[in-house]
Amino acid sequence: MSELEDFHRQIIADVQGDADALGRVNAVAFFEITGEYLTEAGEIDSASWSYFEGKASSSTLQVHGYGGDPRDADGILSLIICDFEITPEPRTVNSDHVKRLFKRLVEFLTQARKASFRSGLEESSPGFGLADLISATWSEVDKIKLVLVTNAEFRAKSDAVPAGLIDQKPVTYSVWDLKRLAKYVEQGITRQSSEVDFVKDFGGPVPVLRASSGEAALETYIAVMPGHQLASIYDRWGPRLLESNVRSFLQARGAVNRGIRDTIVKKPEMFLAYNNGLSATADSVEIEETPRGLVLTRAENLQIVNGGQTTASIHAARKAAPEQLNQVFVQMKLSIVPQEMSEEVVPLISQFANSQNKVAAADFFANHPFHIRIEGFSRRLLVPAGSDGYRETKWFYERARGQFADERGRRTISERKIFDSEYPRSQFFSKTDLAKYENTWSELPHEVSKGAQKNFTEFAKAIGTRWGKDGTSFDEVWFRRLVAKAIIFRRTENLVSSALWYQGGYRANIVTYAIAKLVHDAEKLGRQINLDAVWRQQGTSELLDRVLQIAAEDAQSIILSPPSGIRNLSEWAKKQGCWKALADRKLEYPENLEDLLVAPDEAAAEVREARADKALSVSVSAEVKVHQLGAAFWAQVAAWARQNKRLSPTDTGILETCAAIPRKMPTDRQCKFALSILEKLVAGGFRHPAIVERPMEEV
Repeated sequence: MSELEDFHRQIIADVQGDADALGRVNAVAFFEITGEYLTEAGEIDSASWSYFEGKASSSTLQVHGYGGDPRDADGILSLIICDFEITPEPRTVNSDHVKRLFKRLVEFLTQARKASFRSGLEESSPGFGLADLISATWSEVDKIKLVLVTNAEFRAKSDAVPAGLIDQKPVTYSVWDLKRLAKYVEQGITRQSSEVDFVKDFGGPVPVLRASSGEAALETYIAVMPGHQLASIYDRWGPRLLESNVRSFLQARGAVNRGIRDTIVKKPEMFLAYNNGLSATADSVEIEETPRGLVLTRAENLQIVNGGQTTASIHAARKAAPEQLNQVFVQMKLSIVPQEMSEEVVPLISQFANSQNKVAAADFFANHPFHIRIEGFSRRLLVPAGSDGYRETKWFYERARGQFADERGRRTISERKIFDSEYPRSQFFSKTDLAKYENTWSELPHEVSKGAQKNFTEFAKAIGTRWGKDGTSFDEVWFRRLVAKAIIFRRTENLVSSALWYQGGYRANIVTYAIAKLVHDAEKLGRQINLDAVWRQQGTSELLDRVLQIAAEDAQSIILSPPSGIRNLSEWAKKQGCWKALADRKLEYPENLEDLLVAPDEAAAEVREARADKALSVSVSAEVKVHQLGAAFWAQVAAWARQNKRLSPTDTGILETCAAIPRKMPTDRQCKFALSILEKLVAGGFRHPAIVERPMEEV
């Protein structure tokens, strides 16, 4: 079986699993699963289900959802249509099939702008909400993106392809087919064919200077690019031109920097002198030699890793100050980074490159210590078997897109069975899942409702502050409680989908609102949800289920009843006023609600006990290791250190005590110091068979 066939079966299994477990049709499950991929990849701002299918004259209209309010997405209206079928083998679709689906989207867009069409729709229906949003925001729409998501293979080029104008607004279409989805899920590759052809599509080649020697690790060029050319490239691919860390950074700080804008408008000829320029990477490039020097003609997977603010500001000037933009030039350092090195190298370039608004480690790279620590917990901590379990398992945290698929894919068939038993698919969660759980418990359901990427950006800012110097508070207890939050969140999804009162639609909003409401009401009682009990059970109790259903039913009522003037329910759920309406509402919970809650000091005691146990474990572990290495070993360590003049008097005393075992017995504190000294000496050149046989981290 090929990798694509394996992915085909996996995505069908995921869709059917979600549909069965959550009581949804396959189309909704497929939209929600792939919608998360598209938002994470930067293709759309958010993914909101808004299905409509019908006829107008002889034309078929169809839409499955949209990519957020154009007013919050730089004037981009994104419409999404899905094409999902359950087949034994992967399908292949042709251009006629794809054009027919895109035509349905265009027909819906055309009709949505007509008052006569909207008046014939039920106001509470998702289709009316989307049509009303299109009509209300049409004057602010600058660009239209049509997106097809399919579990079939489509072999034509289809990434941000220009498709003419609608009411003088440019239209592009993109296809996320089976192969492209697989590349993103398994490798984090967002584009189907991200070829920037400067000559054919963007006005001409870019003059460059080679800035690397033949022996350099990375091939590097310095370029000066016309502002209008950079703006056109950004207009084609939008935020996906920005490396993901820069994209989050840009969202967190606003779209246009006033200083950059003022320079473009007032002194465009000075832009090159005033601006620090861009740092960019590409998988590969084509460079041609001309009588005037080297020129860049093509770049594969061009990514701006520093200078997102500059890029977005130049793009904004394309509309606000087009004449001045013709005088703007920006310098660019372009490094050629092969794909196999990109995950490690690109974040470092992004972190260390200088720019007017530097992207620092606090802006939350995938290799930020927070993510690495959570990943470590997820690979190490065993989960209780729970009431229905028969063995201990683990929860897999994916800090970088594709880790889970890669870990599973590189194993043999028999090894995969072991992996699947240790890390069940149901116990997998990503960075955006984590952000969704945490912001829900922080009583920010309106932020969660804005979509995976925006919610993650909001979460990143908060965690960057809370991490501090060493992130002490993010320990094993925190991780166990995070897993408990995931269990409650996923259980609430099931409860909502199967509830008799559930009217269909807006489930994601209802779930985050319901849990946030319960957290809020518990806090008003001076209590909090007993997450440690959920961790131990690896499930929820009947009482917790009943309480969640009560909160969820009221959440649905609030979301489906916006104030006058607001008719798009998805957009209403993104507003703080929606959350305030539910937060202020008094609910009738069961009398034994307190059985689910715990006092804050009791929860804090659990943390203190866990940390004390860990400290004791570390001390015992250090003593065991020091004694296992033996007196003769420590005598050799002390002799080498004296000979190489590497010891302080205090260090000498500790090593001599260890070398005198069992005549002298080092304390637990001395044992920890001895191992610390040994680590420094190994770094300085000390070698011994006991260390060669066992890596230092195991010593």
